Amino acid sequence: MATRAVGAAPAARPWVAVADYVRLTKPRVISLLLVTTAGAMFVAASGLPDGWIFLWTMIGGYLAAGGANAINHYVDRDIDGLMSRTTARPVVSGRVTPVRALVFGIVLGASSAILLGTLVNWLAAALAMVGLALYVGVYTLWLKRSTTQNIVIGGAAGAVPPLVGWAAVTGELSLTAWLLFAIVFYWTPPHFWALALILRADYQAAGVPMLPVVRGEDATKRQILLWSLVMVGVSVLPVVSGAAGLGYLVVALALGVPFVALALRLDRNPGIGWARPVFSYSLIYLALLFVALSVGL
Repeated sequence: MATRAVGAAPAARPWVAVADYVRLTKPRVISLLLVTTAGAMFVAASGLPDGWIFLWTMIGGYLAAGGANAINHYVDRDIDGLMSRTTARPVVSGRVTPVRALVFGIVLGASSAILLGTLVNWLAAALAMVGLALYVGVYTLWLKRSTTQNIVIGGAAGAVPPLVGWAAVTGELSLTAWLLFAIVFYWTPPHFWALALILRADYQAAGVPMLPVVRGEDATKRQILLWSLVMVGVSVLPVVSGAAGLGYLVVALALGVPFVALALRLDRNPGIGWARPVFSYSLIYLALLFVALSVGL
């Protein structure tokens, strides 16, 4: 029995290595980005988009976001070791070398550009690369360690996927595409600041100037509430532009009111006990909002 257990270990190692490279791409984060990409494609097509275009856009979008995330692992390996949430990541734990993570990220990004450019269109490919550049160059390398507004400005990277989806279907960008971008852009601060409240000690230990670290819990909670109010207002603009109907308006408000209510509870109550509900609901909120857009309510 002991001999079999020892012999089985080497066979399992390749799968462990594959799993580590998959972890570099942060698949759970990408899943929500792909929901916004898909939602934009359904809205742009006024129904079902072309199946092949949809497939290649999803794959290309994953590769672009995964490449950006892998490069993020390379850049942040110094601070990842200082935060309890990230000490088990493949690079900082030594399971993947920094150079291999960097090369992997670059290869994924290049593959995304080639795939989207040749099988979808070059506007979608260019936008995917803009998203990668914003996340790596603007957020990770510049803003994350220098300003409390890092997630506000750098959050634009996470709002690019709807533009990619729209461009994939239409070959251009319209007002509605930018409204979908705006929804994700205004959603990002309350979503991420709720997480930052939960992980304040980690960010403080790593010297990352997230809003709760620099300005404190109360100021952060107030900003979450203010941005949540603006976000709900922005979420109904597709109705004004004619891209969505009254059914979507009802859904957007039905989803937005609980978001604001949770943000208000977080702001009004001492401590950060309501930060976790705000963060968890924010994930459900964005996914359901884009599903509502997709079904053409």
